[in-house]
Amino acid sequence: MRTKTCLLSAVSLLFVATPAFAQSGEEVALGDAGNLVITGTARLRLETVDQDNAVGDAEAVTLRGRLGGALQFGNFEVFGEAELTTSLIDNFNDTLPGNGIEPYSVVADPDNLELNRLHVSYKVDGNGVTVGRQRIILDNARFVGNVGWRQNEQTFDAVRGQASIGPVSLDASYSNSQRTIFGVDSPNEFFDGDFVLLNAGVDTEVVDASAFAYLIDYDVRLGMSSDTYGFRAVVSVPGAPVTVTLSAATQEDAGGNPTPYSAEYYNVELGGSVAGFNLKAGYEELGSDGGVAAFQTPFATLHAFNGWADTFLVTPANGLRDYYGSASRRFTVPGLTTFTATVVYHEFESDFGGINYGSEIDASLGFRAGPLGIVAKFASYDADGFGVDTDKFWLQADYSF
Repeated sequence: MRTKTCLLSAVSLLFVATPAFAQSGEEVALGDAGNLVITGTARLRLETVDQDNAVGDAEAVTLRGRLGGALQFGNFEVFGEAELTTSLIDNFNDTLPGNGIEPYSVVADPDNLELNRLHVSYKVDGNGVTVGRQRIILDNARFVGNVGWRQNEQTFDAVRGQASIGPVSLDASYSNSQRTIFGVDSPNEFFDGDFVLLNAGVDTEVVDASAFAYLIDYDVRLGMSSDTYGFRAVVSVPGAPVTVTLSAATQEDAGGNPTPYSAEYYNVELGGSVAGFNLKAGYEELGSDGGVAAFQTPFATLHAFNGWADTFLVTPANGLRDYYGSASRRFTVPGLTTFTATVVYHEFESDFGGINYGSEIDASLGFRAGPLGIVAKFASYDADGFGVDTDKFWLQADYSF
């Protein structure tokens, strides 16, 4: 109890102390030495999980705070950020083995207090190098992201170089440690290895395209070691509110992976606007090598893909095919604010073996007013005999200060 009280006090200090220095993102001059930029966020979330199995339904209320500061000296910047997550209602399995058997469904937001980011960078007009613990998000985060939906963030201990020449961008990183969302008290706090992340893109009025190579060689998580090569292109149809997204990749075992395999990835998506609705329809395939092993994306922001119920965080050995469609619309309630409503539907099946993986419907409603954002989300996964029927609900408020 004393530890939790201290954690809550620290989060409260984020709100109280930061305005004394500056508003979030505001520069504070330090004489001729440089500038100080303060950043801070807080996020309060209710999450419930109802699964058709023997464990109890989960109910979690968690609070996350981040406080960071950047010292800027000409083209140099030193940035540090602390991250604190604490549970106010903890009827959930937080994935920490030290807490014993928790007879609830999983909510992967364990209590945590850590150094989230600490890096030094040298950049001129956005071109330069960053060294240290940092956030890396490439393209739409399908292969490399920060797992931004969870309270604790995924970061990397890395050296990253970025450059742009007109419409062409180049991004290259070497990392020796993936810092996971599971917190400092977890045996899975980090996964070390040799990780090379290469991405080159071109962005014009008609097409935004990139080619990538992600070479992942874990020290201990050997079953996830792989080499992935692919591309992604978003094409805007001239004269029409229509976009076409095409992506493909190949993956094979690498490093000490004990399972030889080769698998493919495909994504085709059509998007457009009709009568104020933003509509999307797509197909995504994470292929399987004859049921031996499947295409994996261990660095991805997975919550954004294949259903918000997070059933397929690890691709089944028989692979995954996801047929999906979504509709979203912004609308204004007089005297209040502008809301965004979204509905998504998924049909799942295996890539190998003809297995029906079930279906899912997701829905969200939210708004943002200045530094405050509110969102309610719901996910309902119908396993159809493959796995476990799952309903999840979230109510979240976030604030930047």
